[in-house]
Amino acid sequence: MDISGEAARLRAAAEAKPLKLPVNRKVDETHHTITTDGLSVWYTIQVSPHSRIQEAVFERMDTMPSDAECNEWLALLIVGAPAVEAPGLPGSMTRRFEAFERNPDREAPLA
Repeated sequence: MDISGEAARLRAAAEAKPLKLPVNRKVDETHHTITTDGLSVWYTIQVSPHSRIQEAVFERMDTMPSDAECNEWLALLIVGAPAVEAPGLPGSMTRRFEAFERNPDREAPLA
């Protein structure tokens, strides 16, 4: 599998159809791929009036995805902000990474 080509396809699908927060949380299959060795990769962009969240989810049926394979995809998928791994459940075969981009010019002032 051409990882860079598939990552570009996922990014294009996410840019073309970002999820609108808080109401639209339905993800379609254009945001998903499965590698030849069984790694399932999801990539979405979630937008609100003042922020944007890039999310990459990696999952396997038999073992937790390794740091090396996650980092290879993250370098191609998430741009413009550092990706941070979200806590997962013990024994989970899923890893989730998020990158938050905020626009302070569009946020309401603090009281």
